[in-house]
Amino acid sequence: MLLRAGLVAGGTWVAWAWLAHLTAPLWTHRARDDRRRIALTFDDGPDPEWTPRVLDILDAHGVRATFFLVGERAARTPTTVRTISDRGHEIASHGWSHRSLWLCGPRRTAEEIDRAQAALTGLSGQAPRLFRPPWGMVNAAMFPMLRARRLQPVFWSIQPEGRRPKSGSAQTAYVLAHAHPGAIVDLHDAEGTPGAPARLVEALPAMIAGLRAAGYELTTASALLGA
Repeated sequence: MLLRAGLVAGGTWVAWAWLAHLTAPLWTHRARDDRRRIALTFDDGPDPEWTPRVLDILDAHGVRATFFLVGERAARTPTTVRTISDRGHEIASHGWSHRSLWLCGPRRTAEEIDRAQAALTGLSGQAPRLFRPPWGMVNAAMFPMLRARRLQPVFWSIQPEGRRPKSGSAQTAYVLAHAHPGAIVDLHDAEGTPGAPARLVEALPAMIAGLRAAGYELTTASALLGA
């Protein structure tokens, strides 16, 4: 009986969380655009120390970007959220608590989406139009919920640092080697991987300069996607 219960539970979880990933070719990983445009996007913030440093670099280079913010962290640093918005960058949602949606049922999935949406709208004065699930992990409820809320799920086509740390120079080299028209670059201005924002701040100036030297225009995710 215990074995059967375990198999049923495991099968239910696979159907709920893992099988949804078979639809990955239909997800938005890049823009279908032949123009040499790329979106820089930033996950896991806001961070009261590192996000302002990223903003200063972007301002110095005249770049507008998209910040996928965690609602719970945004609520703790409202001034940083307003600064992102006031400087002309796009606010997008990364869920309320950064909990993997693999581990969430329908009620928790709705809570993760709705609490973040309400908090980010209230703090920034602009309702997010884009949603990126933490870790890129989805479940069967997420897509219909996002459609009902008119939120577009956005993933990425270039991620220079995931769970394994990479130096700033290695991140820059990776992005420049993999750059392509319509690319969405996934960067991290707060700690998921330890030390990630410091390495990003090291990488970002050369990354921007290299992309521009290659003829790319840098823009927000919504502008890239025509959202």
